[in-house]
Amino acid sequence: MSKNRLLSAKTAHDIDQRVERVLKGLGNPEPPLRLEDIRHLLKLDRRFYTAKDPSAVQETISRIRVATIQLYERPTLIFDAIKKFSLKALYLPDQKRILLDGDLPEKKHRWNEAHEIGHSLIPWHEDMMHGDNMHTLSSDCHEQVEAEANFAAGRMLFLQDRFTDEALALEPTLASVRQLHGKFGNTMSTTLYRFVEMAGEDRPIVGMITDHPHVSRRPANHDPAKPCRHFIQSSAFASRFSRMPEKDVFGAVAGYCGSQSGGPLGDSELILTDDNGDQHRFYFETFFNRYDALTLGIYLKPELRVIAA
Repeated sequence: MSKNRLLSAKTAHDIDQRVERVLKGLGNPEPPLRLEDIRHLLKLDRRFYTAKDPSAVQETISRIRVATIQLYERPTLIFDAIKKFSLKALYLPDQKRILLDGDLPEKKHRWNEAHEIGHSLIPWHEDMMHGDNMHTLSSDCHEQVEAEANFAAGRMLFLQDRFTDEALALEPTLASVRQLHGKFGNTMSTTLYRFVEMAGEDRPIVGMITDHPHVSRRPANHDPAKPCRHFIQSSAFASRFSRMPEKDVFGAVAGYCGSQSGGPLGDSELILTDDNGDQHRFYFETFFNRYDALTLGIYLKPELRVIAA
């Protein structure tokens, strides 16, 4: 499970200014953003590696850090680290090179590449190389650095406030997420992530990216204690519902989801309890894209208390 980490206003503003300079350098392009134009502007090289062909990572690097592991001047260790930590992408600052795992589906490349471009834009990441790796997120420092690169990638791929303005002009529904996904050229998962964060500054909104919720469709490695690959909170949700367990939300969602192999799985109004113990009504809907179940929950109103006479 990965809960989105919200950056401080100062850090977000600093990173956003750097993204703004890049987009201005491209003439403030229309969506979808072409990452090849970003690479050309920043003079970045992109290559692919695969488990069967380690040649792309046989580079001598003066210093490299993967999570909390430091590697010195031994290129073979780089490939060993890629295999050990299941890295999906790398940024090599000495060569200004981005390496992407060519064995991953092509639709995954766009976000992974933008994430590594994010690292390249942030000067305090200069002497580090981080990979997108779900198994090394226990370090608070690593989580912070990865959150900063994710923020840069999101603001870049979604053209800063262009996406925010368009998201706020639409109804907060999965249909709107699908519409924005098509326009901005990013995956449904990353679009849902950005939609929750941008449209939920003042209104509690929650999103989940999970296995299929229906018990008959869950994979053999499904972990009921940690059912969410991503549990996405808007700032308003995080401030009021921080104690709401993700597994409880997933369990409530599973209660209305059908066993369809793809498409809409169902919708329902659900009751969530805030940090003060008060109950609130949300509208939830879930869609399965045959890889991930995408769930969106929108705040409706407080739940009225019944006081006995």
